[in-house]
Amino acid sequence: MKILGFVDVHGNMSALKSVIKKSKKADVLVCAGDLSIFQEGLEILIAKLSKANKLVLIIPGNHEDEGLLADVCSAFSNVLYMHERSYHFGKYVFFGYGGGGFSQKDERLERLAKRFKKHLKKNDKVILFTHAPPYGTKLDKVWHDYVGNESINKFIKIIKPKLLICGHIHETAGKSDKISSTKIINPGPEGKIIEI
Repeated sequence: MKILGFVDVHGNMSALKSVIKKSKKADVLVCAGDLSIFQEGLEILIAKLSKANKLVLIIPGNHEDEGLLADVCSAFSNVLYMHERSYHFGKYVFFGYGGGGFSQKDERLERLAKRFKKHLKKNDKVILFTHAPPYGTKLDKVWHDYVGNESINKFIKIIKPKLLICGHIHETAGKSDKISSTKIINPGPEGKIIEI
């Protein structure tokens, strides 16, 4: 499967054009949040994405209101709002968790991980996408400090996803790392095809 991940577009039309161009080679598009700058032009941005004629899974970043993003997505059959939701795509299960990006702990996410695990089948392959990066990796280091979220690390430990797509830290766009067997990547605003 080829996943086109992208994040932190912040209304940049040039970056969005790059995503749409790359979408021709992807099976599914995954946006890990901050498509807009404080929701400005959100409807236009989502409408442009929908014209890629691919399934688009999207979560809010810290620049989108959950309710508004859900409402805008509902107008397009191929754009799915995925915050705190899962979606089966062949043998893969996508799980999205958006918003925030500034806290090191998120007890809600930790509770959701335990509930989500109960619904997984033995051969399910999980793809996690969050706006915030996990703690203590190449994707959350700013200057000399780690600013990621420890609850995402706990989710990874419990669920063992194949892949985590995240963003929020603009300085780490394009970087990747691993936590145990989970590949983690910040694909940046122009997007990256990830083959799994």
